[in-house]
Amino acid sequence: MGIFTRFKDIVNSNINSMLDNAEDPEKMIKLMIREMEDTLIELKSSCANTIANQKKVERLLEDTRDREAFWTEKAELAVTKGRDDLARQALMEKRRFTQRVEAVEEERVEISAIVEQYRDDIQELENKLKSAREKQRMLVQRHIRAQKKKKAQQEIRRVDSSEVMQKFEEMENNIERMEAEADLVNFGRKTNLEEAFEDLAADDDIEKELNALKSSQSGKNDDTQE
Repeated sequence: MGIFTRFKDIVNSNINSMLDNAEDPEKMIKLMIREMEDTLIELKSSCANTIANQKKVERLLEDTRDREAFWTEKAELAVTKGRDDLARQALMEKRRFTQRVEAVEEERVEISAIVEQYRDDIQELENKLKSAREKQRMLVQRHIRAQKKKKAQQEIRRVDSSEVMQKFEEMENNIERMEAEADLVNFGRKTNLEEAFEDLAADDDIEKELNALKSSQSGKNDDTQE
């Protein structure tokens, strides 16, 4: 496939359509970008060679015009000297270079047109390549997002699985059992405050009992004295 045929196929291609129909869009866009880059290198190389040829033709054109002007001056000189024979020969040489100037000028125009076409093609292909690289960047981002979404969905399904839920239930049961055991440790035991009030009440009872005993003893002593 020639460079211009490839170039036309590339610039006329519909990237979006090709990617939509591709089984592996990322692989497809990589191949497209590689093809564009290779074609762009060839276009620039061909353009550089043509520009070099253009400069060579321009130098040839300048030299040919100089020779045309040279024989024009010689013809004029021969006429001023009355040498019509030399003037005729000079004019013949001048005409030969005039014809050559016309041919070289035509070649220069054609080469200039080719150089301009190369530059337009290069610009068009660079724009197409820029678009393709942007598509590639978007595809890569979409791929990364898809992978993250897939991983998240898998994690959700894993968490929602009966096995995981069973583990959570077992963990919850273990915590409840530990809480119950902690409550049983203090079951039936009175707090320090409750014990303090009970001690106060006990002290009062003892004092009452002691006073009653004293009163009883005092009464007995009074009866004895009488």
